[in-house]
Amino acid sequence: MSSTTTSNGLVEPGMQEFEGIFREHADLVFATACSITRRGEDAEDVVQTVFIRLLRSGMPPEFRRNPKGYLYRAAINQSLTIILDRRRHPTTDLGMVTAAESPADTNSKEEIHRKLHDAIAELPPQSAEIVILRYMHNRSDADIANLLGKSRVTIAVRLHRAKAELKRLLRASLGEEL
Repeated sequence: MSSTTTSNGLVEPGMQEFEGIFREHADLVFATACSITRRGEDAEDVVQTVFIRLLRSGMPPEFRRNPKGYLYRAAINQSLTIILDRRRHPTTDLGMVTAAESPADTNSKEEIHRKLHDAIAELPPQSAEIVILRYMHNRSDADIANLLGKSRVTIAVRLHRAKAELKRLLRASLGEEL
């Protein structure tokens, strides 16, 4: 099967082409999602959702210009959606239930790490994406600018603003005065 172009300009990939795209980029999408959600099951859901949406909706021009960047962004956005859903609809993971926590355990490293992920999820998607690329994937401002098709200065400014907002969100979450 070969690719076809729809009336709205999207390219619907043939199955062989789609399988090639999946093989080439699935690991990137999974690793990105896993680093954000911190759960393999959630990362697998992200991979499935991202590629099903790509198959169903056709390949937008942004995908054709930069497939890696497009899928990276899609993985980040879907992962953030999962984190927000998890916070809106909490479930009890029986494997994580412990005896009564002491007040000293309230701000443990794990709790701070969770609150940091929650704060990142509250950022606008573009800001969260830049923070994740910089601090979870150790990308330079220049690498991020290239990946997202923005200038390095734009990335630096957005990163600075995102860090200030994260600081505010974390302080509020940890009950500290601003």
